[in-house]
Amino acid sequence: MNRSRTPAPARVPALVRLSFLARVRVSARASVLACSVVGAAVVALDGTVLTVAQPALQRDLHADVGQVQWTSTGYLVAVASLLVFAGRLGDRHGHRRVFAVGALGFAAASAGIALAPGIEAVIALRVLQGVCGALLQPATLGMLRTAFPPDRLATPIAVRTAVIGLAAAAGPLVGGALVSAYGWRSVFLLSVPPTLAIGLLALATRQPEAEARSRAAPGLAVLDPLGALLLAAALGLLVHGLVEAARPGGAVPGALACAGAAVAGTALARHERRAAHPLLPPELLRSVPVVAGVAALLAASAALFGALFVTTYFLQDVQRLDPLTCALRFLPLALLMVLGAPLCPPLQRRHGPRRTATAGAALLTLGALLLSRLDATAGALPVGGCAALLGAGFVTLMVTATSVVVHRAPEAHAGVAGGLQQTAMNVGPALGVAIVTLLLALVPDGGFVPAEGAALPALAAIAALTLPAALALPGGTCGTRPEQAPPRPGRRPCVRS
Repeated sequence: MNRSRTPAPARVPALVRLSFLARVRVSARASVLACSVVGAAVVALDGTVLTVAQPALQRDLHADVGQVQWTSTGYLVAVASLLVFAGRLGDRHGHRRVFAVGALGFAAASAGIALAPGIEAVIALRVLQGVCGALLQPATLGMLRTAFPPDRLATPIAVRTAVIGLAAAAGPLVGGALVSAYGWRSVFLLSVPPTLAIGLLALATRQPEAEARSRAAPGLAVLDPLGALLLAAALGLLVHGLVEAARPGGAVPGALACAGAAVAGTALARHERRAAHPLLPPELLRSVPVVAGVAALLAASAALFGALFVTTYFLQDVQRLDPLTCALRFLPLALLMVLGAPLCPPLQRRHGPRRTATAGAALLTLGALLLSRLDATAGALPVGGCAALLGAGFVTLMVTATSVVVHRAPEAHAGVAGGLQQTAMNVGPALGVAIVTLLLALVPDGGFVPAEGAALPALAAIAALTLPAALALPGGTCGTRPEQAPPRPGRRPCVRS
């Protein structure tokens, strides 16, 4: 009797400890998810609301068009040039800390812009905001990678993608309402409370054990500053060149900047082959799923944002629709992105990343092809149908490719993988708009009517490039697991394709 009762008191403290650790782990994951989702949403919202606020900003600060354009260009160049290095900083010093610095810096820069006395201060603070955004964005994925097990990572990535789509869609409406009621400065004040809150939350969140292990991983003691400088120069010049090429009369400066980017990229490739601890880890660049995922995201974002650029001018300049009616024509795209993101994880579990991404690539390509056949009399139904195909295809491809990139990256290089993913998502739109602008200027009769120009057929061809990239993704239903993750006891091992 006594022997049967004695183990019970000993088991109680162990059960209490296990229950407590489980609650702490769930709480930490919830905090990480909240930081990742809100951080990504704020950056997406900031980009869309600024477009609405730029005319009022120009009038209030007595600035010219070129200065106002640099409020966007300076931010884009700073973000694109530093994303990969910021991801490496997260791998070395912890994604939570880097995220907190980026979020708090973003809040401070936003508040400074709202109080800026002139356009020069706005441009300088926008560049600082871009630096902080570069610290923030890769960490939103790096924190998820270290906090969630690989087989549960697709769902938080899908939630993050859905919120990004919702924020991007709501941006013009929120920005228009704020600018009309309170002026352009209120647009920048909008992002201060959420970024301040998630920065403090990240500092208060307990560091996951996985992140501690990644910080202790060998080969990360050296951050490769020369490689970071060359990569920043290459990406910064590339984005600047693409943005310049999209402006009237900017073809020559744009070409020179792109040539400088090619020179810096060549120097970077030579340096990385010789560096003891390269900024871009060879095992990451040799991973076919990671490279294919980044390529798919680059082509998909270029096709989508280029198509949106052309179609917006088609609806407003050719069909003479007001901005609100134009936005309503694109509403199916936003709805499909928000509603489709939660459906992507079960599709990946059932059909595997390759089939899921290929279906998304096919929908995206079909949407771009149908959009390129619209004539000047196209009504709301065909435009909305094309927008729905674009939204469904893009969200499926984005969630799946992002999951593969983050899953297949070694845990110690999760930040660099997140930086590459974010770089593709930042360079792609600039590339798409630059190609469209170049075709509209060079091709005869390349007007904004899709069926009469060459811009949208070219974008459909770019969208088709996502198909071979999608086919290079893992084919098995468990093929998204990282290379180093051993199979769980009692489970059938995953055969990689």
